[in-house]
Amino acid sequence: MSGDREGPYTLQDDGDDRHAFWADTVADRVEERIARHRRAGTRDEDDPIVVKGGISPSGVPHLGNVNEIMRGYYVAEVLRERGHDVRQVFTADDADPLRKLPRTLADLEGNLVDLGEVDAGALGRNLGVPYTEIPDPFGCCGSYGEHFSNIIQQSADALDVPIELHSTTELYESGRLEDATRHVLANRERAREVLSAYQDKVDDDYVPFNPRCSDCGKITETVTGIDLGENTVDYRCTDMEAGDRTIEGCGHEGTATLREGKMPWRFEWPAQWQALTVDFEPFGKDHAEGSWPSGEDVARNVLAIEPPVPMVYEWFTLDGEPFSSSEGNVILVSEVLEMLEPEVLRYFFAKDPTTARDFSIERLDQLVDEFDRFEAIYFGEVEASEDERAFADRVYPLVVGKEEGELEDRRERIRLPYTFAAVLGMTDDPALREEIARREGHVPEDALEWAIEEALARVERARTWARETGNEFDYELKRTVLPDHEFDADTERALEELADFIEAGHDAEAIQGEIYETAKRHDIDVGDFFGAGYRLFFDDEQGPKLGPFLAKVDREFVVARLRRER
Repeated sequence: MSGDREGPYTLQDDGDDRHAFWADTVADRVEERIARHRRAGTRDEDDPIVVKGGISPSGVPHLGNVNEIMRGYYVAEVLRERGHDVRQVFTADDADPLRKLPRTLADLEGNLVDLGEVDAGALGRNLGVPYTEIPDPFGCCGSYGEHFSNIIQQSADALDVPIELHSTTELYESGRLEDATRHVLANRERAREVLSAYQDKVDDDYVPFNPRCSDCGKITETVTGIDLGENTVDYRCTDMEAGDRTIEGCGHEGTATLREGKMPWRFEWPAQWQALTVDFEPFGKDHAEGSWPSGEDVARNVLAIEPPVPMVYEWFTLDGEPFSSSEGNVILVSEVLEMLEPEVLRYFFAKDPTTARDFSIERLDQLVDEFDRFEAIYFGEVEASEDERAFADRVYPLVVGKEEGELEDRRERIRLPYTFAAVLGMTDDPALREEIARREGHVPEDALEWAIEEALARVERARTWARETGNEFDYELKRTVLPDHEFDADTERALEELADFIEAGHDAEAIQGEIYETAKRHDIDVGDFFGAGYRLFFDDEQGPKLGPFLAKVDREFVVARLRRER
């Protein structure tokens, strides 16, 4: 094995000489690679830098899969800033066979559906068949693989990330992987020797190519002959082990070209690097100790190429649990963008990829607040540490996708606090939303029209968040009609006193405390008194934490409603 091998922990191993932004560190390594190849005469000056990612189309292409797209994007953008021509490619590994039935799928509109709600037979009848040869269970795309790829493309487009999506099936069928496949088969003894260090059961009969049976369409692992003069292999369609299940082969014997099948993943990945001339690829920590070491070894010692600059990123969880299509713990980019602005999600992926973190839908307000502070730091509107300022100065233009000269107008933006926006979402009236936001000081008198429109767009997103989570803001404020009610005299007097207290001007914490004290002074059950408030504002027996809610709604309305005047 080569002595030039390096670990994939590019960021973890960079010592104390770190940039404010991790993507600059990776870009340094990519530029070192480019310079080395140019000095060696193996790369032309005008060759573009290629950043790659990839995914196998199983289950749902969820938010967790976007990790790879966004990490690659930031490195690509930094390199573009430095004057390089950069292509960001992404492979859908759709030549893989379907090994098990997913429990959850997604339609092109971003709706999650159970397998029983679609043509499950299209999948069940095609276990062992490549994804691109399986009918789309939704009936809207050319194949199951194409359907999955379309959602990946939509996710990238929604985040304004320009990717070139490549079907691995197309790479084989077009011949772009044929040279690598032929080379691996021509050097199969060396391939076996390298692979045996990482995988059990690599015997003298092992052939690193899996043809597609011309009779049943399944992938088979049994090659009985190789003719590199004709670029063909002979095969027998045998059973395939897929976890705890066996996918039966049909027994057919035939001949396939090197374009009618695929290499196993440990060879296919390095072959993709070669065919697409990849310079950098990020990947999750599962590959760091598994596929990467073998991929690097195959690249250097079978294909005789230098592997790309690697970068390991940590996974993130969804509300504290791993992403899982089978368990239904997934969310699509399209769903997330119904609850927050694209730049907020782009900011999440700009954070340190070496740190494990949680994407919490329940606490999405915290992420939005964090972004709003990050943005305010960039514009010098809040106090911040030196590190916070350095990070904001470097990263904010990349997060919002604008050049420095285009950012000055963003000073006029208006960011409604997310939970306040959720409160505004309790009413359907757009004019009333703006009126309340102005009255509460969130929209200045001289605010620009685009800034107001952008600010109020957050209301619908926050409203969607409230409804999705069923949280304390998931109520409809009965603004136009006073709900039916019947209170005793003590409760009516207590409501009058609370109205006087709020009219005098107090913050959320003080109002919450006064609700308790007022109930006690009038010998009213505290729960019943809160219930009276919920009845007046929501025509319900429960609602959000009442003090903070009353503090956020316009005072004139709150006072009048407590007095039952409107």
